[in-house]
Amino acid sequence: MKIGVTLRVMGPQSTAEILGDCARAAEELGFDDIWVVDHIAIPPDDAEGSDGRYLDPLAALGWLAGRTRRIGLGTAILNLPYRPALPTAKAIATIQELSGGRLRLGVGVGWMEPEFRALGVDRRRRGAQTDETLAFLHHCFENDVATANGQSFLFRPRPERPPIYVGGSGPHALRRAVRFGEGWLPMVGDPEKLAEPVETLRKLAAEAGRPRPGVVALTGLPSDPERARERLERLEEVGVTHLIAGTRYDTADEFRRQAEAIARVTLGSPL
Repeated sequence: MKIGVTLRVMGPQSTAEILGDCARAAEELGFDDIWVVDHIAIPPDDAEGSDGRYLDPLAALGWLAGRTRRIGLGTAILNLPYRPALPTAKAIATIQELSGGRLRLGVGVGWMEPEFRALGVDRRRRGAQTDETLAFLHHCFENDVATANGQSFLFRPRPERPPIYVGGSGPHALRRAVRFGEGWLPMVGDPEKLAEPVETLRKLAAEAGRPRPGVVALTGLPSDPERARERLERLEEVGVTHLIAGTRYDTADEFRRQAEAIARVTLGSPL
């Protein structure tokens, strides 16, 4: 099982100094990847904990690519309806090119109504728009000459497409993951609730003639090492192939302490 950790790109923890220090600590500790979230327009009455301060996830990962060397760079998740397809494809290709192929693209449909209103995007079409953008991403990464709105253009640089993991729950998300992605990215509370959808996901992939999908689970781990190991083992038993351990911290030192504890459980680190 691969192991990643979240970095805070919101609130006072999202300064350049803290973000850079946390990313380098995660790399030094041997984690496979770091992951960031996506919000673009937080209303004043829903800003507790962040004060409405959110970095753009793609810009943040591009910045982090230049401050790390090995570690993967993931979105968990990027809300595709928030952004026009072509500039999004270009930003994704740019990060993938300049990072040496380290991007992992977790995607979703978005959910916060005020954000859709601020963007002038019809929330009722978020599923359809997500599918359209995913299809367009595949089109761009498969063709030097791509087409949008009837206009042909050169899509370069055209590195290897980053793996796509579709977030969300329910049958639509599972079908979207099989159709467009390499796997599914659920938020996990109770590992037992994963068994049935993972079985359904694998069945859908087999019926479509696709390889067995990966399951990238975003979850917290108990602070008690034994309970954390038990949770990790159960997640693996129900089909999780990649764990993103959620973290909450105020300083880079606090992040390192948390990351070291996670590493001892998940990576076998002697730290």
